[in-house]
Amino acid sequence: MSELINNRQKRIEQLKQVITGLHTGETPEFVKARLSALVSETTSDEIVAMEHQLIEEGMDPSEIKAMCDLHSEVVREVLSAPVDPPIPLGHPVDTFRRENTAITHAIDEMQELLDELSGRESTDGLESLIDRWRQSTEKLLEIEKHYARKENLVFPHLEQHGVAGPSQVMWAKDDDVREMLRALRQALAEESAGLGEWQLVGEHVATPLLAAMLEMIFKEEKILLPAALDLLEPDEWGAIYREGKRYGYCLVKPNLGYSPAEPATPDPSAESAAAAAVALGTGQVTPEQLKSILGILPFDMTFVDADDRVGFFSEGPDRVFPRTNSIIGRKVHNCHPPHSVHIVERILADFRSQKEDVAEFWIQMGPRFVHIRYFAVRNPQKDYLGCLEVTQDLTRLRALEGERRLLAWVDTGEEG
Repeated sequence: MSELINNRQKRIEQLKQVITGLHTGETPEFVKARLSALVSETTSDEIVAMEHQLIEEGMDPSEIKAMCDLHSEVVREVLSAPVDPPIPLGHPVDTFRRENTAITHAIDEMQELLDELSGRESTDGLESLIDRWRQSTEKLLEIEKHYARKENLVFPHLEQHGVAGPSQVMWAKDDDVREMLRALRQALAEESAGLGEWQLVGEHVATPLLAAMLEMIFKEEKILLPAALDLLEPDEWGAIYREGKRYGYCLVKPNLGYSPAEPATPDPSAESAAAAAVALGTGQVTPEQLKSILGILPFDMTFVDADDRVGFFSEGPDRVFPRTNSIIGRKVHNCHPPHSVHIVERILADFRSQKEDVAEFWIQMGPRFVHIRYFAVRNPQKDYLGCLEVTQDLTRLRALEGERRLLAWVDTGEEG
């Protein structure tokens, strides 16, 4: 067994040496030759471990993100075919893979449109072609559900097994795809573009987008999902399955047939202890009452403790940003897209130093106007206990005008 472990670590070290050469300017062709000579067979979890160790040793995740397409290019030839255990229909991995197949078909459909567009010399029928291109783009926007489940459900469980690389590198690549999709959708909203302009959009916006999406499918199929199957336990896959519906599914629905592992049964004695009232200084409530109160608040709350780990979130009926139990105990910087992590860390540092007590933002999410505030949580001695995020959809409130007094509710007979 020790020989197998040593061989695995040796391969990882060889991978690190070769990939580091790529970062210092060696050509992909030269790196491929070195890799083929050094490593006869590499598994997906070793690729994940290699990138994770590079980050642990100080390499900036943004540098790995910038090079990870080249990483996958040079390791394709030595990456051994994964031997997965039998996967039941409806298992989260089954659903991810069926989604990738559907996404690939949607990419092929758009590529056919782009090929037709690039070869055009006449504007006859151009409007119909652009309309089909718009419809094709709307279909690809469904990929958000696929990425959200991966980032918010699979990544947290990998982190619990000591694998944080994907959440720092893959998430950033997902954000690149999101940005390119937004750019394409915005370009396609133009009504007066000519043939040449549409051809430029196809070449410089749509083509790189499709290439990035296909590259991510390769990384998921050959690296991420095999590594996750190797590391995650049945009860973790059960949790991913149960919580997946919060984010929705991309172009397909999960197959029937998967029976996820049930969550652990609560200790009856713990339930009895939890029934006691919680004293709050200005009164007391039972845990059941407190949970119900938090569940009807017209805003979302997420608490991050003094160690920067997620400790709690409220469960209202209309959360702005979905949350699942997978994030409990997760480092908060892993819960945000890589491009905004430095902002989160700056806010927490200012809270710790007592430089600030509140950070406030507001954004437009389609038709919704969303207000986000972070509050430093301190005890009476001003010791830092953590950070509370409060998020509220203010769209309806911003539209209110005039006044509506209490008696008006009675006069109109309204009940809500």
